[in-house]
Amino acid sequence: FDENQEMYPQYFGVGWTKVYVEKMAEFYSRIGKTKYTVIRHSNVYGPYDKFDLVKSHVFGATMTKVMAASDPGQSVVWGTGEEERDLMYISDLVDFVNLAVNKQDSKFELYNVGLGSSISVSDLIKKIIACSGKNIEIEYDRSKPTIKTKLCLDASRAKNSLGWSPKVSLEEGIRKTMEWHKSNAILNQ
Repeated sequence: FDENQEMYPQYFGVGWTKVYVEKMAEFYSRIGKTKYTVIRHSNVYGPYDKFDLVKSHVFGATMTKVMAASDPGQSVVWGTGEEERDLMYISDLVDFVNLAVNKQDSKFELYNVGLGSSISVSDLIKKIIACSGKNIEIEYDRSKPTIKTKLCLDASRAKNSLGWSPKVSLEEGIRKTMEWHKSNAILNQ
């Protein structure tokens, strides 16, 4: 995050709150004995995610739409599907936390943690459909909002300092999450 860049208006409140909390962690690291690690992570997905359409984020909602669609069927994407997100499988985040707890020497560090590449919502749904093996057509509901944003994190600092890098590709993560979803469908309602 560059404090000199204007923050996207819809993220203003939550964005500055996160920056404030990060600055407080840095401040307290200077006056006490506690070690602080700030993790700016990308969108996390995997088993036990939120899969209901009201509370879930883009990955969970997309997975639910595809898994609930009939075959042949249709799945609706809000807007144009151009928004791009960096998606990281949950085990990669857990691996990072373990490394940070065990290897961080300094009292304060801030790390970006993500897959390091972004995918559009449109391409994400295509990958999930392909993994499902279903014959589903995509319909774009252009009456819904499109916020053309791109989020992709540079996690090179985490790699250089702690030796961390993501191990689970998006395709493998989709497959693992889909298998879990199939086995736990009753929990996802």
